[in-house]
Amino acid sequence: MTTTTLFLLVLIGLFAGAMSGFVGIGGGVIMVPALIYVMGLSQMEAQGTSLILMLPPIGIMAVMNYHKAGHLNNTLVVYGIVIAIAFIVGGYFGSKWAIRLSESVVKLVFGILMLYISVKMIYGGYKSYIDEKRNLSELPISASDVDSD
Repeated sequence: MTTTTLFLLVLIGLFAGAMSGFVGIGGGVIMVPALIYVMGLSQMEAQGTSLILMLPPIGIMAVMNYHKAGHLNNTLVVYGIVIAIAFIVGGYFGSKWAIRLSESVVKLVFGILMLYISVKMIYGGYKSYIDEKRNLSELPISASDVDSD
């Protein structure tokens, strides 16, 4: 492995980890495209490589931060455990399915899913932003709120 390759892998990992801690994404959304377009891996190689990082307890520090901040209660921890167990089963069958399909089909499905999610997130974020802005503009302003310098 060259120094450049190691540097690029570290950058991909740092960015994906930061995005995972920030907005809960990383593996599929960040790492798979980065491994394909930056590292030149195939779709299947990128997916397999991305899955490797899920073997150790990824995101443990991010989970601890969310827990300390009061965003994770016992119910949500149970949700996470149930999803993790189902994720193992789904990952097994999903990988079997992906391996049997043409790489082009898998790449197409991956892209369509990312596009759908992107449009949904952009629309939802924009709608929330407009609603917040509208609600702020409807707040009454008193004379004591205005600075008369």
